[in-house]
Amino acid sequence: MKNQRRGTNTFDRTAFRAGIVGALVVMVFIIVGSRNLADFDWALTTYAVGSIFAACAVVYRYAVWAQRPPTRLYLRRGIQAFFARKRGWSSKPRNAGTLFRLLLDNFVLQRFITRRSKERWIMHACLSWGGMLAFAVTFPLVFGWVHFESMPDNADIYRLFVIGFPVEQFDVHSLSGFLHFNLLNFSAIILLAGLVLSVKLRMSDKGEFAIQTFADDVFPILLLFAVCITGLMLTVSAKFLAGSGFQFIGMTHAASVIGLLLYLPFGKLFHIIQRPLSLGVSFYKQAGLEGPAGHCLRCGEGYASKLHVDDLKTVLDQLGFNFRFASPGGELHYQEICPPCRRRLLALNQGRALGR
Repeated sequence: MKNQRRGTNTFDRTAFRAGIVGALVVMVFIIVGSRNLADFDWALTTYAVGSIFAACAVVYRYAVWAQRPPTRLYLRRGIQAFFARKRGWSSKPRNAGTLFRLLLDNFVLQRFITRRSKERWIMHACLSWGGMLAFAVTFPLVFGWVHFESMPDNADIYRLFVIGFPVEQFDVHSLSGFLHFNLLNFSAIILLAGLVLSVKLRMSDKGEFAIQTFADDVFPILLLFAVCITGLMLTVSAKFLAGSGFQFIGMTHAASVIGLLLYLPFGKLFHIIQRPLSLGVSFYKQAGLEGPAGHCLRCGEGYASKLHVDDLKTVLDQLGFNFRFASPGGELHYQEICPPCRRRLLALNQGRALGR
């Protein structure tokens, strides 16, 4: 109980050890993926070091969050539901199909946003797809997993190597070369479109504007703007300004990228890491629906799955909240009362308190 009642600002040694392991894993991936640093670009050392520190911080924050009783229960139940056996047969093939559909809906198509508005879906899709494209290009390059080499006899022909193996060859002046060398620019433009829509929606939605804070809402937008603009300016400097200001822009871009990576586990952007838990929650809800229903102690109507009610009672006990009625053995629990009956009981008790 001591660990569960600690303040949110308390240093967690277990999570710190997990963070160190996460940083070491990234370092091993860099060494192995770059073939013992043979393909590592030392000009990108700053980004690699920032990524290692960010990995440590992300794993630390995730470990702290995963240790909370509700989160720990959802993670365990989601895994149990995925690997559960039904009627003597493994449900993994069916669950694998469900997992693919959930990944398609939640991470690719992001249909959970479409219920709010099309404009908000476009904004969220631009931020998500632009960010995923940028990460998919940046990390392999920074870690030395991917690199380019020109042909010895023709400097216009480049070869793409992945973990030391040549996988593609293209002319730098071809469409393929243009796409390869501008993927990060494309991701920056997509992100900028999403950021512009984000600012527009925040300024036009008075309810959201009233509750937003600088640390959680304004600062991440400024960081993303800085990353995108400085990244595009590197291309502008190299292509159109003969390299003028390239060094200063490069330093500014590196600082903004590292700032974004280090901000990731401590701000609103951490929901990117938390979002996969929703997949386990979906399996958990499905398992609850397939099991017995929980019935209200007052009216007898079913209102939720018994699995969910029992788990909620367990989590409340772990958090130190006593919602049990003063009954013999303390077996009756307030969570076994359906929401409509709770409202009725509240009104009845208020009436009794007023002497009615």
